[in-house]
Amino acid sequence: MSLKGKRIGFGMTGSHCTYEEVVPYVEQLIKEGAEVIPLVTYTVQNTVTRFGDGIDWVKTLEDITGKKVINSIVEAEPLGPKLPLDCMVIAPLTGNSMSKFANALTDSPVLMAAKATLRNQKPVVVAISTNDALGLNGMNLMKLMATKNIYFVPFGQDDPYKKPNSLVAKMEFISETITAAIEGKQLQPVLVAKY
Repeated sequence: MSLKGKRIGFGMTGSHCTYEEVVPYVEQLIKEGAEVIPLVTYTVQNTVTRFGDGIDWVKTLEDITGKKVINSIVEAEPLGPKLPLDCMVIAPLTGNSMSKFANALTDSPVLMAAKATLRNQKPVVVAISTNDALGLNGMNLMKLMATKNIYFVPFGQDDPYKKPNSLVAKMEFISETITAAIEGKQLQPVLVAKY
């Protein structure tokens, strides 16, 4: 199946060290003919880290997609019935946002768009990047894995000896996961070697 003409929401949450890895896959989706609607959490847009300034990451997304980044809950709400998406992607999905999503909290534009997409019975694809997935956040990971219309970019431990609770998605599988999710399938295997 082609992604040509598909409306894909692409949300980024606060895993700052992952942005550089994720951005090329936004470009890939556009090259495949998808219309990409960018969204960011407040953390993404307002934080300056050693991995860059949030304002610069927002500008990068806007330059790549040719669209203004959706950066408020009010702007994200119409992605429900009014302006539906074919698929919503969250890459990276932090442990913090994962716990909120698993427990139906809507405190960011990204989570608003994800919940609106689920309400439309369309797929939400998540690419996790969290140091706590095999810790306290494990129950939230499993809750999302068991939820209808949520699909995971294949993931694995990125540093099992120094960070044994950490899991990170293999971002190169974003496009394939979206294609499978639109067809109602989880890309397999979902557990892969990351390191």
